[in-house]
Parts: sequence; C-alpha cells; structure tokens
Amino acid sequence: MRIVVLFLIVFGISACGYRPSAKYSRDVVGDKISTEVVVSAHDPENSVIIKDSVDAAVIKVFHASLTTRSLSKTHLVISISKPSYSPIQYDGDGYVVAYRTSITLGIVRYHNGLSKKYNAKGTYDFSIQPNAIISDQERFEAIKFASEKAIKSFLAQVSAEGARSNR
Repeated sequence: MRIVVLFLIVFGISACGYRPSAKYSRDVVGDKISTEVVVSAHDPENSVIIKDSVDAAVIKVFHASLTTRSLSKTHLVISISKPSYSPIQYDGDGYVVAYRTSITLGIVRYHNGLSKKYNAKGTYDFSIQPNAIISDQERFEAIKFASEKAIKSFLAQVSAEGARSNR
C-alpha cells in the first residue's frame, strides 16, 4: 500500500509539470555567478557585510557557484541604500523595545551582453533592552538578515521571469 501511495505522489508531482523556483531562476542566471558590491562612501562597513551575505545567499538560494567575472554567466552589481531603523514596539514606560531594519538593494544583472535592473527590499525585526542603544553587533546582524531577505526577493523576481519565459 505504501508503494502505491508513494508512486501516486511521485507520479502526481512529475505529471503536473512541477518545477521548483530555483530551477526557473537558474535558467535565467545560470550556474556560475559573480558578484560585485558597490561600496558606499558614507557606510563602508555595511557594504562588507552585504558582500558576505550576498555571496552566501547566491550559493544557498540560487544553488550556483561563485566565480570570477570572466568565467561567470551572470554578473550581479549590487548597491545598498542606507539602512533605516524604525521603532515597532514600545514597553509600558514608552521605551522602544523592538526595531525594524529596512534595506533596499539595487541590483543590476548582466547576462549575455544585456543588463536588467531590479530593486529588492528586505526587512528584519529585532528586540533590544528598554532604554538601550542599538549595539554594533545587533546592527550588523540586522543588516545581514535584511539583506538575505532582499536577495530572496530578488530570487523571486528572477524566478518569475524564468517561469514566464518557459511558457
């Protein structure tokens, strides 16, 4: 009985033409990607954090390998807006206890001699102690997680593009 149910599930998934979104995005960007992060003059520390998180997200989300620009099929040039921190929760005494970090990444994708621009936004919520300031560690982690969400937003845009082109 288990074999029949397993067969029906596998047959149902394969017969309906299901393809994961990573497959569509790989059709658009390829399996070898190079990245470049434009270093912000007013906030160079964040640019380094973004570069590391972008590279990790490319490997994890796109299931692609990082390479030099000369060997890549797709080159991504990423610029970061200045991160914003908005209070989202207050305690009973009126002190801020939670913030939302918002980041917008401007991404230009170069592929086969053509370029296309994208904007991807990411947010991350975190809490702090009442009447405390945001530490550098909390700020860096918030920027890292918000940029990972922005890269996933970029993945969704690219996947939708790939799905439309495969129709």
